[in-house]
Amino acid sequence: MAIPGARPRRATIFDVAAEANVSRGTVSRMLNGEPYVSDSAREAIEKAIAKVGYVRNMAARNLATQRSKAIALIVHEPHSVFLEDPNIGAILLGTNERLSEADYQLVCLIIGSDRDSSRIAEYLQGGFVDGAVIVSAREHDPIADAIAHIGLPAVFVGHPMSAPDMPYVGIDNRGAARDITRELLATGRKKIGMIAAALDRDSGSERLAGFRDALGDQFDENLVVDFPLYSRESGVEGMKALLERAGDLDGVFAASDAVAAGAMDVLRESGRSVPGDVGIVGFDDSDWAQRCQPQLSTVRQPADLLGREAASMVLELVNGIVPETRGRILPTELKLRGSA
Repeated sequence: MAIPGARPRRATIFDVAAEANVSRGTVSRMLNGEPYVSDSAREAIEKAIAKVGYVRNMAARNLATQRSKAIALIVHEPHSVFLEDPNIGAILLGTNERLSEADYQLVCLIIGSDRDSSRIAEYLQGGFVDGAVIVSAREHDPIADAIAHIGLPAVFVGHPMSAPDMPYVGIDNRGAARDITRELLATGRKKIGMIAAALDRDSGSERLAGFRDALGDQFDENLVVDFPLYSRESGVEGMKALLERAGDLDGVFAASDAVAAGAMDVLRESGRSVPGDVGIVGFDDSDWAQRCQPQLSTVRQPADLLGREAASMVLELVNGIVPETRGRILPTELKLRGSA
């Protein structure tokens, strides 16, 4: 009589061997892809596995090999931004696609607070993952420090200067920001501000630097406002602040498409037309850019490829392969539409 709630007995390799009428060693060799298993034995084992319902105990296998076959994707963003930002989703999918090809599992870890940092650092020390891809790392990020202390193979998406020796995949944020700002200048704008964001990470600080490069002597520090997150709310608050400082503003570089979308809503509510009164450009070429009216001129960054490349690099590290270069820079592309 079965005991209610009891777990059913798990089929073992001995059950498979008995059903197939072969030795346990033969079953083990076949499961591990080793040679010296005859076609007839292989066929009998496959039928036996199906009949007895055998499933490999991956926990025991991983204990023996000292490998978890899992890679962590660590995202340092509040939960609201994690769900709102299409780039994070694209990076996640690109990472997962590459790991799946290598028969690795992706484990997604979200850091939304200092408590999360401590909890995740402790988790990483437990050997549950073989490596990590880190997204949105801040300068002097405690997770980066913890990973370096543990010695866990890891790759950044982006390149925080506080971790100069860690491998990374990224884009030329400064050059791309300079180029899109120059396109805005070329439309005849005279008074251009910037809604900067995430200045505590390389992408945010480099986009501000590129904006400053493009403006040169025209750069006005009073026409720059900054916020912690690449979010629509940052765009709303930032555009309100810029209009208070300079009601005759005629151009805006928003640090991301989500920021630009919030800024455009405020411009519309204030009775200003885009691009007639104010030209605006963004960064990312995410879904936000397509949803804006008019559609947003922006910089396209290949978020999915950033995830794939980061996953490829961390797999190399896990397997003891030293990458040819510590950093890989992927190309960006200007997408000029109706907003400027």
